[in-house]
Amino acid sequence: MITVLPMPAPFAPTVFIVDDDEAVRKAVSRLLRSAGFAVAVFGSAGEFLAQYDPATPGCLVLDITMPEVDGLQLQATLSQKDSMLPIIFLTGHGDVSKSVQAMKRGAFDFLSKPVKDKDLLTAVRAAIERDAIARRKQAQLSAIRDRLDLLTTREREVLEHVVSGKLNKQIAGDLGITEATVKMHRAHVMEKMGVQSVAELARLTERYGVKLA
Repeated sequence: MITVLPMPAPFAPTVFIVDDDEAVRKAVSRLLRSAGFAVAVFGSAGEFLAQYDPATPGCLVLDITMPEVDGLQLQATLSQKDSMLPIIFLTGHGDVSKSVQAMKRGAFDFLSKPVKDKDLLTAVRAAIERDAIARRKQAQLSAIRDRLDLLTTREREVLEHVVSGKLNKQIAGDLGITEATVKMHRAHVMEKMGVQSVAELARLTERYGVKLA
C-alpha cells in the first residue's frame, strides 16, 4: 500500500517526487531530505494532481514510465494548466525516445536510473533556482498588469502614445484633446504606474512584454 506523505507548508520550496517504485521513492526522498530539501512523495500522477498547489514553488522529480498515467502524460497535463514547475525526469535504459519527447516539451532535465546522488542534487538545486527566477518575473509582470488596470481608457490611450515617443502636441492632435488635458492624463499615468520618467515607463511595458490595447 502506498503511503502519501503530508504536503509541506504552503509556499516553501518543495521537491515533489512521483514514482510508482517504492524503493526509488524512499531512496530519493531520503537523499533530498538529508540535503535539507522539503519533500512531498507520491506513488502516481493522480495522487500528485489531487494535492498539488501551483502556488507552491520547487520542482518535480518524475518517473517517465508508470502505469495508468505516465510521466509524459503528467507533463502534458501540467502544461495545459500553465504550470511553471520544472520537471526532472527519471528514466530507464529503454526510455530514450520518451526522454527526447520530454525535453522537446520543456523538461528541465532527465537522469538515468540508478540516479547518482551528486547528479540529482545538482539538478534539483538548479531546477529550484530556475523556478524561483520564473516566479519572481511572473510576480513583477502581475504587478505591472495590476497598475495598468488602474488606468482609465483615456489614460491607457495616452500611455500608448507616450511610450511610442510622441510629444504632447502630437498626442493631443491624435486624440482630439488639448495639450493641457494630455499633460494631466500623462501625470496620472506616471503616478499610477509608479515611474518618474518616460524611459522608465517604456522599459516597464517593453521588458515584461505587456500588451497594450
